[in-house]
Amino acid sequence: MVSGGLDAGFVARHAELALGYGGGGDPDDPALVQAMQLVLHIPKNDPPRRSALLAAAAAAAVALCLDPRVGADGEWEQRYLTWKRSRIRKVARRARGAQWLAANEVDGVTIEVDGAQARALVPGPVGDIDPRVRKLQIGGTDIEPDEPGPIDPELPVLWVDSELGMTVGKAAAQVGHASMLLAGALPVEQAFAWSAHGYRCAVREAGPRWPELSRLVGRGAATAVRDAGFTEVAPGSMTVIGVPPAGWGDPA
Repeated sequence: MVSGGLDAGFVARHAELALGYGGGGDPDDPALVQAMQLVLHIPKNDPPRRSALLAAAAAAAVALCLDPRVGADGEWEQRYLTWKRSRIRKVARRARGAQWLAANEVDGVTIEVDGAQARALVPGPVGDIDPRVRKLQIGGTDIEPDEPGPIDPELPVLWVDSELGMTVGKAAAQVGHASMLLAGALPVEQAFAWSAHGYRCAVREAGPRWPELSRLVGRGAATAVRDAGFTEVAPGSMTVIGVPPAGWGDPA
Protein backbone atom coordinates (compact mmCIF):
# COMPACT_ATOMS: atom_id res chain seq x y z
CA MET A 1 0.00 0.00 0.00
CA VAL A 2 1.12 3.57 -0.66
CA SER A 3 -1.17 5.77 1.47
CA GLY A 4 -4.83 6.15 2.32
CA GLY A 5 -5.77 2.93 0.48
CA LEU A 6 -3.82 3.96 -2.62
CA ASP A 7 -1.94 0.85 -3.76
CA ALA A 8 1.12 0.46 -5.96
CA GLY A 9 -0.93 -1.18 -8.70
CA PHE A 10 -3.17 1.88 -9.11
CA VAL A 11 -0.12 4.14 -9.06
CA ALA A 12 1.42 2.12 -11.90
CA ARG A 13 -1.78 2.08 -13.96
CA HIS A 14 -2.20 5.82 -13.50
CA ALA A 15 1.43 6.41 -14.49
CA GLU A 16 0.82 4.50 -17.73
CA LEU A 17 -2.30 6.56 -18.44
CA ALA A 18 -0.44 9.78 -17.64
CA LEU A 19 2.11 8.97 -20.35
CA GLY A 20 -0.56 9.82 -22.91
CA TYR A 21 -1.63 7.70 -25.83
CA GLY A 22 -1.74 7.51 -29.56
CA GLY A 23 1.99 7.66 -30.15
CA GLY A 24 2.11 4.94 -32.78
CA GLY A 25 0.78 4.93 -36.31
CA ASP A 26 -1.64 2.54 -37.93
CA PRO A 27 -0.45 -0.94 -38.94
CA ASP A 28 -0.16 -1.77 -42.64
CA ASP A 29 -3.01 -4.26 -42.32
CA PRO A 30 -6.28 -2.33 -41.73
CA ALA A 31 -7.70 -5.33 -39.88
CA LEU A 32 -5.10 -4.77 -37.15
CA VAL A 33 -6.14 -1.19 -36.40
CA GLN A 34 -6.86 -1.00 -32.67
CA ALA A 35 -10.11 0.35 -31.22
CA MET A 36 -12.08 0.39 -27.99
CA GLN A 37 -15.74 -0.43 -28.60
CA LEU A 38 -18.19 1.59 -26.50
CA VAL A 39 -21.63 0.01 -26.28
CA LEU A 40 -24.45 2.44 -25.48
CA HIS A 41 -27.68 1.04 -24.07
CA ILE A 42 -30.41 2.85 -26.03
CA PRO A 43 -33.79 1.11 -25.64
CA LYS A 44 -36.22 1.86 -28.43
CA ASN A 45 -39.18 2.93 -26.31
CA ASP A 46 -37.50 4.62 -23.36
CA PRO A 47 -34.10 6.02 -24.38
CA PRO A 48 -31.90 7.58 -21.69
CA ARG A 49 -31.09 11.25 -21.43
CA ARG A 50 -28.20 12.19 -23.69
CA SER A 51 -26.19 13.90 -20.94
CA ALA A 52 -26.48 10.87 -18.63
CA LEU A 53 -25.56 8.42 -21.39
CA LEU A 54 -22.47 10.44 -22.30
CA ALA A 55 -21.48 10.64 -18.63
CA ALA A 56 -21.79 6.85 -18.39
CA ALA A 57 -19.64 6.40 -21.51
CA ALA A 58 -16.97 8.74 -20.16
CA ALA A 59 -16.86 6.99 -16.80
CA ALA A 60 -16.76 3.51 -18.38
CA ALA A 61 -13.82 4.43 -20.62
CA VAL A 62 -11.62 5.72 -17.83
CA ALA A 63 -12.72 2.96 -15.44
CA LEU A 64 -11.47 0.36 -17.89
CA CYS A 65 -8.15 2.18 -18.31
CA LEU A 66 -7.52 2.09 -14.55
CA ASP A 67 -9.01 -1.35 -13.90
CA PRO A 68 -6.63 -3.81 -12.16
CA ARG A 69 -7.06 -6.20 -15.09
CA VAL A 70 -5.17 -3.84 -17.43
CA GLY A 71 -2.27 -3.59 -14.98
CA ALA A 72 0.89 -5.66 -14.66
CA ASP A 73 0.15 -9.33 -15.30
CA GLY A 74 -3.56 -8.58 -15.60
CA GLU A 75 -5.69 -10.59 -18.02
CA TRP A 76 -6.36 -7.51 -20.18
CA GLU A 77 -2.89 -5.95 -19.98
CA GLN A 78 -1.54 -6.75 -23.44
CA ARG A 79 -4.75 -5.94 -25.30
CA TYR A 80 -5.03 -2.63 -23.49
CA LEU A 81 -1.41 -1.59 -23.98
CA THR A 82 -1.40 -2.54 -27.66
CA TRP A 83 -4.35 -0.19 -28.16
CA LYS A 84 -3.17 2.61 -25.90
CA ARG A 85 0.24 2.81 -27.50
CA SER A 86 -1.07 2.86 -31.06
CA ARG A 87 -3.16 5.47 -32.88
CA ILE A 88 -6.00 5.32 -30.45
CA ARG A 89 -9.63 4.99 -31.53
CA LYS A 90 -13.03 4.48 -29.93
CA VAL A 91 -16.12 3.25 -31.77
CA ALA A 92 -19.56 3.70 -30.20
CA ARG A 93 -22.34 1.24 -30.97
CA ARG A 94 -25.93 1.11 -29.78
CA ALA A 95 -27.61 -1.91 -28.23
CA ARG A 96 -31.03 -2.75 -26.85
CA GLY A 97 -32.73 -5.76 -25.31
CA ALA A 98 -30.94 -9.04 -25.89
CA GLN A 99 -28.15 -7.22 -27.73
CA TRP A 100 -27.31 -5.27 -24.59
CA LEU A 101 -27.33 -8.41 -22.45
CA ALA A 102 -25.02 -10.15 -24.91
CA ALA A 103 -22.62 -7.20 -25.00
CA ASN A 104 -22.30 -7.43 -21.24
CA GLU A 105 -20.87 -10.93 -21.66
CA VAL A 106 -17.88 -9.49 -23.56
CA ASP A 107 -14.85 -8.38 -21.53
CA GLY A 108 -15.29 -4.82 -20.36
CA VAL A 109 -16.67 -2.43 -17.75
CA THR A 110 -20.28 -1.19 -17.47
CA ILE A 111 -21.21 2.08 -15.77
CA GLU A 112 -24.71 3.35 -15.02
CA VAL A 113 -25.45 7.05 -14.51
CA ASP A 114 -28.99 8.14 -13.65
CA GLY A 115 -30.48 5.12 -15.41
CA ALA A 116 -28.25 5.40 -18.50
CA GLN A 117 -25.81 2.57 -19.16
CA ALA A 118 -22.66 2.28 -21.24
CA ARG A 119 -20.07 -0.46 -21.48
CA ALA A 120 -16.43 0.04 -22.49
CA LEU A 121 -15.02 -3.14 -23.98
CA VAL A 122 -11.42 -4.24 -23.79
CA PRO A 123 -9.77 -2.87 -26.96
CA GLY A 124 -8.58 -5.01 -29.82
CA PRO A 125 -8.11 -5.14 -33.58
CA VAL A 126 -11.09 -4.07 -35.66
CA GLY A 127 -10.73 -7.21 -37.75
CA ASP A 128 -11.34 -9.42 -34.72
CA ILE A 129 -14.38 -7.90 -33.00
CA ASP A 130 -16.53 -10.29 -31.00
CA PRO A 131 -19.55 -11.31 -33.15
CA ARG A 132 -21.89 -10.19 -30.39
CA VAL A 133 -20.49 -6.68 -30.80
CA ARG A 134 -19.80 -6.58 -34.52
CA LYS A 135 -23.53 -6.90 -35.29
CA LEU A 136 -24.35 -3.78 -33.27
CA GLN A 137 -25.21 -0.67 -35.24
CA ILE A 138 -22.70 2.18 -35.19
CA GLY A 139 -25.03 4.93 -36.39
CA GLY A 140 -28.68 5.45 -37.08
CA THR A 141 -29.92 6.44 -33.64
CA ASP A 142 -29.38 9.78 -31.98
CA ILE A 143 -30.66 11.41 -28.81
CA GLU A 144 -31.52 15.08 -28.65
CA PRO A 145 -29.66 17.29 -26.15
CA ASP A 146 -31.43 17.63 -22.82
CA GLU A 147 -31.39 20.10 -19.96
CA PRO A 148 -29.84 18.13 -17.09
CA GLY A 149 -29.97 20.87 -14.46
CA PRO A 150 -27.36 22.15 -11.98
CA ILE A 151 -23.88 20.64 -11.94
CA ASP A 152 -22.66 18.92 -8.79
CA PRO A 153 -19.68 21.12 -7.77
CA GLU A 154 -17.75 18.05 -6.66
CA LEU A 155 -17.83 16.44 -10.13
CA PRO A 156 -15.48 17.03 -13.06
CA VAL A 157 -17.31 18.54 -16.03
CA LEU A 158 -16.76 17.49 -19.63
CA TRP A 159 -17.88 20.35 -21.85
CA VAL A 160 -18.87 19.38 -25.39
CA ASP A 161 -18.58 21.88 -28.25
CA SER A 162 -22.22 21.97 -29.26
CA GLU A 163 -21.40 23.94 -32.42
CA LEU A 164 -19.91 20.77 -33.94
CA GLY A 165 -23.28 19.01 -33.95
CA MET A 166 -21.79 15.62 -33.08
CA THR A 167 -24.02 12.55 -32.98
CA VAL A 168 -24.38 10.81 -29.64
CA GLY A 169 -22.00 8.07 -30.82
CA LYS A 170 -19.30 10.53 -31.85
CA ALA A 171 -19.77 12.52 -28.65
CA ALA A 172 -19.51 9.31 -26.57
CA ALA A 173 -16.12 8.55 -28.09
CA GLN A 174 -14.96 12.11 -27.48
CA VAL A 175 -16.00 12.26 -23.83
CA GLY A 176 -14.31 8.87 -23.40
CA HIS A 177 -11.09 10.44 -24.65
CA ALA A 178 -11.66 13.42 -22.35
CA SER A 179 -12.10 11.36 -19.19
CA MET A 180 -8.89 9.48 -19.92
CA LEU A 181 -6.96 12.69 -20.53
CA LEU A 182 -8.32 14.30 -17.38
CA ALA A 183 -7.53 11.28 -15.18
CA GLY A 184 -4.01 11.07 -16.56
CA ALA A 185 -3.43 14.79 -15.95
CA LEU A 186 -4.60 14.65 -12.33
CA PRO A 187 -2.24 13.88 -9.44
CA VAL A 188 -2.53 10.20 -8.66
CA GLU A 189 -4.14 10.87 -5.27
CA GLN A 190 -6.97 12.81 -6.91
CA ALA A 191 -7.41 10.19 -9.63
CA PHE A 192 -7.66 7.55 -6.90
CA ALA A 193 -10.23 9.60 -5.00
CA TRP A 194 -12.20 9.94 -8.24
CA SER A 195 -12.10 6.16 -8.68
CA ALA A 196 -13.81 5.74 -5.32
CA HIS A 197 -16.79 7.60 -6.80
CA GLY A 198 -16.92 5.44 -9.93
CA TYR A 199 -15.39 8.21 -12.08
CA ARG A 200 -18.68 10.08 -12.03
CA CYS A 201 -18.63 13.25 -14.10
CA ALA A 202 -21.06 15.72 -15.61
CA VAL A 203 -21.36 16.20 -19.37
CA ARG A 204 -22.72 19.49 -20.62
CA GLU A 205 -23.08 21.35 -23.91
CA ALA A 206 -20.70 24.31 -23.80
CA GLY A 207 -22.64 26.71 -26.03
CA PRO A 208 -21.40 30.29 -25.64
CA ARG A 209 -19.01 29.27 -22.83
CA TRP A 210 -16.63 27.63 -25.30
CA PRO A 211 -14.20 30.61 -25.67
CA GLU A 212 -13.95 30.94 -21.89
CA LEU A 213 -13.30 27.20 -21.54
CA SER A 214 -10.68 27.34 -24.28
CA ARG A 215 -8.81 29.96 -22.28
CA LEU A 216 -8.72 27.54 -19.34
CA VAL A 217 -7.00 25.03 -21.60
CA GLY A 218 -4.45 27.65 -22.58
CA ARG A 219 -3.70 28.32 -18.91
CA GLY A 220 -3.31 24.61 -18.14
CA ALA A 221 -6.42 24.60 -15.94
CA ALA A 222 -8.33 22.17 -18.17
CA THR A 223 -7.65 19.37 -20.64
CA ALA A 224 -8.86 19.26 -24.24
CA VAL A 225 -9.57 16.57 -26.82
CA ARG A 226 -8.38 17.38 -30.34
CA ASP A 227 -9.93 15.00 -32.80
CA ALA A 228 -7.98 13.25 -35.57
CA GLY A 229 -10.84 13.97 -37.96
CA PHE A 230 -11.62 10.42 -39.09
CA THR A 231 -15.39 11.03 -38.81
CA GLU A 232 -17.84 13.93 -38.51
CA VAL A 233 -15.45 16.76 -37.60
CA ALA A 234 -12.41 18.39 -39.20
CA PRO A 235 -8.93 17.18 -38.18
CA GLY A 236 -7.63 19.06 -35.17
CA SER A 237 -11.07 20.15 -33.96
CA MET A 238 -11.24 20.68 -30.20
CA THR A 239 -14.30 18.65 -29.27
CA VAL A 240 -14.43 18.32 -25.47
CA ILE A 241 -12.83 20.25 -22.61
CA GLY A 242 -12.47 18.54 -19.24
CA VAL A 243 -12.52 20.77 -16.15
CA PRO A 244 -11.85 19.38 -12.66
CA PRO A 245 -13.83 20.65 -9.65
CA ALA A 246 -12.48 23.82 -8.09
CA GLY A 247 -11.27 21.99 -5.01
CA TRP A 248 -9.05 19.68 -7.04
CA GLY A 249 -6.80 22.40 -8.42
CA ASP A 250 -5.49 22.51 -11.97
CA PRO A 251 -4.46 19.35 -13.82
CA ALA A 252 -0.74 18.75 -14.09
